[in-house]
Amino acid sequence: MPTSSRPRAPLAQSTLIRMGVRIAVVIALSTLFSYLHMFHTLRTEALSRLQQYVAERSQREQSIFLLAEDNHAVLKSALEEKIHAYQHEDVSARFDSLFALMPDGAIRNRPEVFDGTRMPCLFVPRGVPVDLDQRRRLLAAYDVLLQYGPAFRTRFADSFITLPEGSLVMFWPERPNWIHESDPNTSIITQDFFPGSLPGNNPKRQTTWSPIYKEPVSQQAMSTVTTPLDMDGRHVASISHDVMIEELMARTLNDHLPESYNIVFRDDGKPIAHPGLKQEGGATEEQQAHLRGIVEQVKSSPSGQVIQKHPETGEYLAVARLKGPGWYFVTVLPESAVSRPALQAARIVLLLGVLSLLIELAIVSWVLRQQITRPLLSFTQATDRVAAGDFKVELDTTREDELGQLARAFRLMANQVQHREEELRHVNESLEQRVEERTRELKEVHLQLVQTARRAGMAEIATNVLHNVGNVLNSIYTSAQLARERMTDMRLEHVGRVAGMLQENQSGLGTFLTQDTRGRNLMPFMSKLGQNLLDERKQIVTLLEDVGRYTEHVGDIVKVQQNYARTPRLQEPVHLAGLVEDALRINAAGLTRHQVKVERQLAELPPALTDKHKTLMILVNLVSNAKYAMDGVPVNERRLLVKLEHTPSGHVRISIHDNGMGIAPEMLTRIFQYGFTTREEGHGFGLHSSALAAQEMGGDLTVHSEGLGHGATFTLEMPYHPA
Repeated sequence: MPTSSRPRAPLAQSTLIRMGVRIAVVIALSTLFSYLHMFHTLRTEALSRLQQYVAERSQREQSIFLLAEDNHAVLKSALEEKIHAYQHEDVSARFDSLFALMPDGAIRNRPEVFDGTRMPCLFVPRGVPVDLDQRRRLLAAYDVLLQYGPAFRTRFADSFITLPEGSLVMFWPERPNWIHESDPNTSIITQDFFPGSLPGNNPKRQTTWSPIYKEPVSQQAMSTVTTPLDMDGRHVASISHDVMIEELMARTLNDHLPESYNIVFRDDGKPIAHPGLKQEGGATEEQQAHLRGIVEQVKSSPSGQVIQKHPETGEYLAVARLKGPGWYFVTVLPESAVSRPALQAARIVLLLGVLSLLIELAIVSWVLRQQITRPLLSFTQATDRVAAGDFKVELDTTREDELGQLARAFRLMANQVQHREEELRHVNESLEQRVEERTRELKEVHLQLVQTARRAGMAEIATNVLHNVGNVLNSIYTSAQLARERMTDMRLEHVGRVAGMLQENQSGLGTFLTQDTRGRNLMPFMSKLGQNLLDERKQIVTLLEDVGRYTEHVGDIVKVQQNYARTPRLQEPVHLAGLVEDALRINAAGLTRHQVKVERQLAELPPALTDKHKTLMILVNLVSNAKYAMDGVPVNERRLLVKLEHTPSGHVRISIHDNGMGIAPEMLTRIFQYGFTTREEGHGFGLHSSALAAQEMGGDLTVHSEGLGHGATFTLEMPYHPA
């Protein structure tokens, strides 16, 4: 006996692999949980820090805007007091001492008394009339700016007051000559900052902020804050500051949290400060689309929600709205800024886990080799010796663990196997004798079974022959009966009567045939009688030919079914359409008796080589069964459709469809079984023998039915070999 081969997967190795896989799963889960925990912790800390940062930044950035509105409140109160104070004074002399109509048609400060670094300047465009009321308001504005302008200069570039008529008073020390350089036709009230203070555009009379624009000289970005002043229901002046926002934009872009960036945009979504605006050519289309997404996210979120998450990019958005202009200050923190530290920590956990796994597997491998692999190897060698017939094996039975128990059990097994082998040797000798006796008995039983099978096969063949011959004998009997009826109905007695009449008038035969009434009718009668006899004879001959053909078919049926072991019948050229007509003609009497209407769809095919009588036997059985299947259908609805067609696969298909009782689905698998029938007087032989005949010709006989009451279609398909 061959020795056992070395195992493909040693126990120690497979144990190490299973342990390694389990420990690796634990390490992977630990790494995953560590990552999730750290990600959650870092995200919470980052979002808290982000919320605090944006709150502090919004307080810082909006201070200039709040200061501007506070300054306007002071200027508005002071201007209103001055206008009330000058309301009943004649200020023309003082007005003329400070201001004069210049040659270009505009009213400006008198150059001899004007110092633009300390005094406000006045500008009235050419064509604007200045009445006493406007002079009072202009002087009031001049005095207010003269008093407060130097104080506001530290935080604001300029301060100015505009009258609705188009006049302007401005304190702008950085450009003291602006008043003399301006175009006399300059329209102050058409610039961007002023229309927002008109009652029609600002019914609530609130402070407004203009869009961002660049100052023409310094090209610095600025926005104008304007507060309207109404007295007695009339707009009398608008107070304004130009606020430089270059520092705001610089702080927005440069002062930000690590890995984040800031953006500022107006309520209509137009950006004020954005990292992409520093690039040459402005922001790219991708950056613009990204900014639009942030604006839509911020404006669609509930008011007061500081921390938001962008649904598309996963970025965290910290939002604050700056008081005053109502601009949005947004700090954008990418999700990677939170996930990257968590991922780095998870990598460290994973690295330490893998290192621990390798050390642990090395230790376990050494232990397994010493405690399991070597003892198991001795068991393998002992097994080979027992398999070779050497039952004297030596194992370490002194161990108190499971391997020691296994060694003791193995020794006991070896002893028992040795004892059993000796018993089997004795039993084997007696078993050989019993096998010889049983072999002789089986041969005798086999001979009996062969004889029984032959008799059963002969009985089945006889049954098929009787069934098929019975179908044809019905047609023979019907044709014979019709021939007998035709013979009975022949009018032969009229021939005797005519002969008697001619014999009575033999002497005057000419006179009888021409003058006697009976004689004149005799010749036409004999002509019709002769024609009638000829027709009757022709029909009788046709019936007798059918009898002959049916009788020949009976003989062929017997020959077909004689013995399956004989040489197959030779194929002969057959006109398949004519063969179908023969099958219908054999069943013609029964179809007529059952009042079945036959519809034919027979393709004209050249003669084919096939077994004529087997094919005819199948068709006769199918037509006969279809006839009986329509017994439950009203007489005027019985239809039998016979189709003959050539298939694309090179076969010929003959289908016979009836609209009779149909076949239940559970019966379709049993319909071709030997002895199966649904008619009380049926034998269950016809379809069985037909299916066998179809297989012998290399074809197939199938059935299809939609269920009870929906008729059935039997299809014979066999190879088409043109003759």
